[in-house]
Amino acid sequence: QVQLVESGGGLVQPGGSLRLSCAASGSIFSLNVMGWYRQAPGKQRELVATVTSGGTTNYGDSVKGRFTISRDNAKNTVYLQMNSLKPEDTAVYYCNLQWGLINPKDYWGQGTQVTVSS
Repeated sequence: QVQLVESGGGLVQPGGSLRLSCAASGSIFSLNVMGWYRQAPGKQRELVATVTSGGTTNYGDSVKGRFTISRDNAKNTVYLQMNSLKPEDTAVYYCNLQWGLINPKDYWGQGTQVTVSS
């Protein structure tokens, strides 16, 4: 059983920063991709950023240059440093862990609310 536990969401003013964390536990394949997705009210879930166990990163266009994803493989933890936050970044942020091509595994956290407002 794999579990993902997120933390670090909250309310921040425009231009501010937040750092999200997601710790994975359970039986986890070492070669995997961890990432963050978000969903705003009335909108589809969208990619924020992903990072492979080898350190390759990928970012959604709307967050490039403002957000940084990183991970600690020893702790099975992924981080999202969010700077220069905008009201349009307001959403529920979900942690994701996936691996495998032939028999893919895909796990989600419960989500953490990020609200950017003055």
